[in-house]
Amino acid sequence: MKSPYLKEIEANRTFTTSFLVRSKEIREKKTGEPYISMSLGDRTGEIDAKMWDNVAEVMDTFNRDDFVKVKGIVQIYHNRPQITIHKVRRLEDSEVDFADYFPASARDTGEMWSELRAIVDAMTDPHLRALSLAVLDDPEIARRYQKVPAAKQIHHAWLGGLLEHVLSLCQLCHFAADHYHVDLNLLLAGAVLHDVGKIYELSYDRSFGYTTEGQLLGHMVMGVRIVGDKIRDLPDFPPRLRTLVEHMIVSHHGKLEFGSPKLPQFPEALLLHYLDDMDSKMECMRTLIVLDRQVEGHFTGYNNSLERTVLKKAKYLSPAADANGRTAQRVPAEPEVAETPVPAPPKVAPRDASHPLFAAPPVQES
Repeated sequence: MKSPYLKEIEANRTFTTSFLVRSKEIREKKTGEPYISMSLGDRTGEIDAKMWDNVAEVMDTFNRDDFVKVKGIVQIYHNRPQITIHKVRRLEDSEVDFADYFPASARDTGEMWSELRAIVDAMTDPHLRALSLAVLDDPEIARRYQKVPAAKQIHHAWLGGLLEHVLSLCQLCHFAADHYHVDLNLLLAGAVLHDVGKIYELSYDRSFGYTTEGQLLGHMVMGVRIVGDKIRDLPDFPPRLRTLVEHMIVSHHGKLEFGSPKLPQFPEALLLHYLDDMDSKMECMRTLIVLDRQVEGHFTGYNNSLERTVLKKAKYLSPAADANGRTAQRVPAEPEVAETPVPAPPKVAPRDASHPLFAAPPVQES
């Protein structure tokens, strides 16, 4: 097992450990000499890194998505942690355990999958239940659905993230359908199927990204394809009900400028959009607070997706913090993320049953 993890590294102390290279650029100093600017990560977070000396010897020995062993020191630069690298060498895949380098849900995948299957089994509309089960019963879809992140980096960006996001949505659907008197079965089918195309849109073998097909088509088109393939084996499926399901898939981003080719045009479609948007934004905000790299101050760095900085409420209310967010006793910051709009989170805890509407906020591994 890798040691130490990024979250365990203290500032201003030399360390040696391994990372996955999330990004890499060769740049020039004012003297014209090269230096390397990188983003390094493991399953507990990401961090900026710079290598200033002896660069020519190593700059062509590794690339993005390679595993590397690094000797260096974490220092605070512009109120954020950054690694200064002294030595670096590429590692072979056989030298590492991939699970050490990718954030993943803390919830058991099998448990979550059983929970989703139980929700679908309880649907009372026979056609929507049959369609949802046909999708979930496909072995390849089931394998991918349980592993794929919900997004590359904006929300639930960890292995198992899509499944966790969909379960959260299903809980929201039960409350919202009762409150607004809409068709719960249709809303649940939309929740289960709206992002199913992401199982082929996103790649997650080494780093989170997009497949070629995903870039060309997008998950909405790919999701409609999957649904169409399954409906061909359900000859009694009502054509107009199929149209409603397809509309929910292609409209769930809510606006044309957000990638939806159609605006939501009936209550369940509109409600699905808002529930999906709310769940993703709440998870994005919680993750941003937990993984914020600002050492001092009450606010996180600016987040492009949320278009704002976010108050670190616990720190703001802490009696140990002064008006500027400084603590009386300086504690080394945990170096956790690089300059990405939304960093990959560490594992997340299971939902607290006393707060059924939302998943529990991400927590650091012990």
